[in-house]
Amino acid sequence: MSFMSEFREFAVKGNVIDLAVGVIIGGAFGKIVDSIVNDLIMPVVGLIFGKLDFSNLFVALGNVPEGTPHTLEAIRKAGIPVFAYGNFITVAVNFIILAFIIFLMVKQINRLKREAPAEAPAPEATPEDIVLLREIRDNLKR
Repeated sequence: MSFMSEFREFAVKGNVIDLAVGVIIGGAFGKIVDSIVNDLIMPVVGLIFGKLDFSNLFVALGNVPEGTPHTLEAIRKAGIPVFAYGNFITVAVNFIILAFIIFLMVKQINRLKREAPAEAPAPEATPEDIVLLREIRDNLKR
């Protein structure tokens, strides 16, 4: 079997295609979760904890030139190394929310699988000729 035919066989297997679809949907789902965290949850959390903007929490690891605004974007543009722990907090909250949503989805799928019990196939009726042969056999034994 040639290399290309082996690769084609591998690429068209159902599992590989399912994985590709899952990765694409996961990427899109990740963007949705990013938006939920950045646009809905983090502003509320920031409001509760004193109107903090977590994306702007950082420590400059060098001297900030005078006149440079004290924002993450401006300091990065100035070429100063930055320890941006606010971005890490945002990504960590993102991960927790995503993990929780996936947990709920898996839990729901497992619940649906348990609710649908496997029905045992009904036993087939014995053909009439077999029934008659059994009766004849039983009568002969007597």
